[in-house]
Amino acid sequence: MVFDKATIKDIDVLTDLRIAYLNEDLGVITDENLELMQATLPSYYEKHLNEDLMVYVARDEMDIVSCAFLLIVEKPMSPSFITGKTGTVLNVYTKPDYRKKGYARKLITMMLEDAKAQGLSVIELKATEDGYSLYKSVGFEDVVAKYHNMKIVLQ
Repeated sequence: MVFDKATIKDIDVLTDLRIAYLNEDLGVITDENLELMQATLPSYYEKHLNEDLMVYVARDEMDIVSCAFLLIVEKPMSPSFITGKTGTVLNVYTKPDYRKKGYARKLITMMLEDAKAQGLSVIELKATEDGYSLYKSVGFEDVVAKYHNMKIVLQ
């Protein structure tokens, strides 16, 4: 198994892995949304990969079998993120036949080392039940905030 970062050559596979993750996490994706993702994700990756999106992958021969995305954002600093650089973990996914072998743990560990080297102050994520114990074991903590987590859906 080889652990490294995805490259532009991996865009088609990253698209497939993103869709596979979302299928497992959200359930069935409509044909309309599936077509939209297949059409737009490749250009997103071309623009962001290895810029503000780092994708860590495990390769079995040439096949990517596990991945973890780190989206990096730079914003005005605060005492909560003193460098102004923060990260969000997304799309931690391992193909079913390769699960429970430590691949996601290795990718998250690589990600954390890389994030420290890049000067990120904080990394956040929303853990699924399946991933919760992994994230706790590598140092992520539950967040108790005085703020309410809110959103507005625009489209």
